[in-house]
Amino acid sequence: MAPQDPARTRTYSWQDPAVSAQTARTLPGLEFLRRIVSGELPAPPIAYALDYALLEVEQGRAVFGIQPAESHYNPIGMVHGGIPCTLLDSAMGCAVHSTLPAGVGYTTLELKVNIVKAISRDTGLLRAEGKLIHAGRSTAVAEGRLLDGAGKLYAHATTTCMILRP
Repeated sequence: MAPQDPARTRTYSWQDPAVSAQTARTLPGLEFLRRIVSGELPAPPIAYALDYALLEVEQGRAVFGIQPAESHYNPIGMVHGGIPCTLLDSAMGCAVHSTLPAGVGYTTLELKVNIVKAISRDTGLLRAEGKLIHAGRSTAVAEGRLLDGAGKLYAHATTTCMILRP
């Protein structure tokens, strides 16, 4: 048996997600998300756990960024497929959220992701862009693309979100 390398560690902190969730109920989606981008509201705990961030948001569009790291690796030394899935789910969901009025929420109903290129820590910064395709009363559809700085495609996706009205 080969000797083990010293353990690597990664420590992160987050704020109580109930505070942001309460605020989300009182603001239109676009305003709520803009407050996260500006730092006025904290990002959700998942963003700290995976070390990614909401970079841009406008009506029907959201962009997240991540620097792939060794802590994202699967057992064969590449970024786990759940990372691009999570980024694209976040980008597409926030694209939907950006169009919702105060008091209306959403959740992912269906998610389809195609990963077309392997990702490693050497890939560089990736951007997941989500765009709204269609918004109805009870569901919304969005698409997403995961691109590197040169515009090379690493994954693409579609989602259907359920709109949660009071």
